[in-house]
Amino acid sequence: MPFAQLVLGSPGAGKSTYCDGMQQFMSAIGRKCSVVNLDPANDHANYECAIDVRDIIKLEDIMKEDDLGPNGGVIFALEELEHNMEWLESGLSELGEDYVLFDCPGQVELYTHHSSLRNIFFRLQKLGYRLVVLHLSDSYCLTMPSLYISNLILSLRAMLQMDLPHLNVLTKIDKLRSYGELPFNLDFYTEVQDLSYLLPHLANESSRMRNPKFDGLNKAVVELVESFGLVSFETLAVEDKKSMMHLLQVIDRAGGYAFGGAEGANDTVWQVAMREGVTTMDVKDVQERWLDAKDEYDEKERQEWEEQAKIRDQEEKDRAETAAEGDDDMEGMDMPMPPDSGVKVVRKNR
Repeated sequence: MPFAQLVLGSPGAGKSTYCDGMQQFMSAIGRKCSVVNLDPANDHANYECAIDVRDIIKLEDIMKEDDLGPNGGVIFALEELEHNMEWLESGLSELGEDYVLFDCPGQVELYTHHSSLRNIFFRLQKLGYRLVVLHLSDSYCLTMPSLYISNLILSLRAMLQMDLPHLNVLTKIDKLRSYGELPFNLDFYTEVQDLSYLLPHLANESSRMRNPKFDGLNKAVVELVESFGLVSFETLAVEDKKSMMHLLQVIDRAGGYAFGGAEGANDTVWQVAMREGVTTMDVKDVQERWLDAKDEYDEKERQEWEEQAKIRDQEEKDRAETAAEGDDDMEGMDMPMPPDSGVKVVRKNR
């Protein structure tokens, strides 16, 4: 039974970067992984693409031939893909049991209102894929109450539209400290706690928000999100191995993934950690690592990298010296003569 992640998110949320990083990480832990590009506008992917929708339809061709804008062109392309699912199914059949990452377009209407992407996902389910939707949001949204609440509404709408196992993820969490100090700790945002505390900050964000007519609207919006009680966030720093490992473990639990036979074949520290589940990170750990004590952790990591580099250099030096000593020992040894086979070669003069 193949497993897959459906990577959604607004433009700039880090979808392609995530697919590239997760593909490399899965390869490091011995899990076969392939990436499928479903974005007809993505012509500069960093990852190795197993299946590319641009092989059959490109956004620039649609815009030129059908006189459509970028958003309309992407919707048109997804409708074309929906009507030509045999092409996608044929490509997926060649991937076998590979874990698949689907890099989806960034137009939010595709997973909030339009049905083509949803229909494509349901067809994948019928092929036997166990799917998990991963909705990425740039952690910059935490710096402004209006952006944060907008992302909450967007995430909630995507969860209701997709109707699949769903995880919301705050990306670029390692950049969050550079945006300025947050009024609340990180767990307030990831666990979506009492949003009424955000209302005063929302009013202070803009002079327009101080208008009394917005008070009732803002209160109704936050009550709407809280009444569903569905939205929460995981965090991700794509270049941090522990962060990637924690997120993958959460995804595996959501999708019911069981480790395959290939996983665990190599006894690396990351494979052992994945099997044992010892790297679970609490949001308080994330707060300390990337906000409260980022400089100290960065310095500690730098020192660890230097130590590892010294160890590698010493190991290479030792191997070179061992090889040189072996060559010196061989110089003074008499090479044994090959045994006489009893066959004599006679050259004839012509």
